Amino acid sequence: MKYDLAVIGGGSAGLVAAAAAAQFGQKVVLFERDAMGGECLNTGCVPSKALLAAAKAAQSHRDSDAFGVSGHEPAVDFSAVMAHVERAIATLAPHDSHERFESLGVKVVRASAKFVSAQTIEAGGATYEARRTIVATGSRAAVPAIPGLESIPFFTNETIFRNRVLPSHLIIVGGGPVGLEMAQGYRRLGAQVTVIEAAVPLAKDDPELAAVVLDHLRSEGVTVLAGSKISDVLRTPAGIRVETAAGDRVVGSHVLVAAGRAPNIEGLNLEAAGVAYTRQGITVDEKMRSTNRLIYAAGDVAGGARFTHVGSYHAALIIRHVLFRLPVKDRPETMPWVTYTDPELAHVGLAEKDARAEHGDRIRVLRAEFKGNDRAVAEGKTDGLVKVVTLKNGRIVGASIVGPNAGEQIAMWSLAVSRGLKISAIASLVLPYPTMAEAGKRAAVSYYGNLGKKVLLRGLIGFLKLFG
Repeated sequence: MKYDLAVIGGGSAGLVAAAAAAQFGQKVVLFERDAMGGECLNTGCVPSKALLAAAKAAQSHRDSDAFGVSGHEPAVDFSAVMAHVERAIATLAPHDSHERFESLGVKVVRASAKFVSAQTIEAGGATYEARRTIVATGSRAAVPAIPGLESIPFFTNETIFRNRVLPSHLIIVGGGPVGLEMAQGYRRLGAQVTVIEAAVPLAKDDPELAAVVLDHLRSEGVTVLAGSKISDVLRTPAGIRVETAAGDRVVGSHVLVAAGRAPNIEGLNLEAAGVAYTRQGITVDEKMRSTNRLIYAAGDVAGGARFTHVGSYHAALIIRHVLFRLPVKDRPETMPWVTYTDPELAHVGLAEKDARAEHGDRIRVLRAEFKGNDRAVAEGKTDGLVKVVTLKNGRIVGASIVGPNAGEQIAMWSLAVSRGLKISAIASLVLPYPTMAEAGKRAAVSYYGNLGKKVLLRGLIGFLKLFG
């Protein structure tokens, strides 16, 4: 069985690549051993955002007093919440289904795949030859080497959405985006929550903006222990006890491990295909090619930023290169990301610290707080700010937002960073009033804040007045 393209993995990256190639008349085979749609649909983005939406609805009852509406503690039916999560997955599943991709002309093989040689793959007892192959097997929750952890039952993102009982006290190992999103979600739904982070929570984000998120979570009752390395985990009559090297002792009912990701490369027999890899994933060049130029890697397994939209982006690059021989280049520095806490935290490009390390004093940092935004004031959501980093010539190199709907607001800054726009493009942009995005424009306009004090410009205005 010979194909133009073989795709291993039916998650975001694999599905985008398979669909695109098939639509251009290529003969495509797709291998998926588990559920179609991958982690994002089944155990990641979709179920987590559905749960957060339910949690936000619960919190709105608690916060309604500020608007003159009688607030109260909501009655949460956790099994009904999880039914909502299941409906969200079921509604979106047909788009990623076996049947849909077969209808597009893709041969779908529901079995584990492994390389036999550079161009041959074995799956389900049959062999398949392909001119090119894309490995898009994604990643899984990494389980840290914590003494005693193996002796207790614990959740990861792959199992927690099958749980139908609200934990009385959820202990979360890891203070990254997944850990903090779930911390706020479960807290708002009625659980006591403790987050234990060995290093710095939200370490990849601007610390000033990350602090806004952490303060908000603590104000809602989430306990966050930062710089706390777990020394022991054990089951006791009172529950699961977690001890840290700093002397903290936490007893909870359930544990969620959210301490990073590991690439799914086991069982692929990459050695047979001459594909190099490390603990971070498959080694690729700027075209997403592996050390075997006929084999590409996309998404989490490629070892870069592990986001669904990055997988789709990788797939698009590969299709352009494989089908049309177009020059392509992975540009990870332009990839945005969002932590979907409340307030949301979004970022693209260089953060202030990284910009200073790379460009020294040749940068400017522009700021605007949401407390000066009319829409934010009207809705009582004034916590947070927009921070934009430019070079002295005005070129935008990064932006970070913490505040309401930051994930939506980061879109125009993603365009600016990816296209190398200058701050004048945003400062001159006409935005509808009143919107949260105006805070970003306000930051952009501040770039020109000192123009009115320049003697030459004042002189020019005075000279022009002579003409009437």
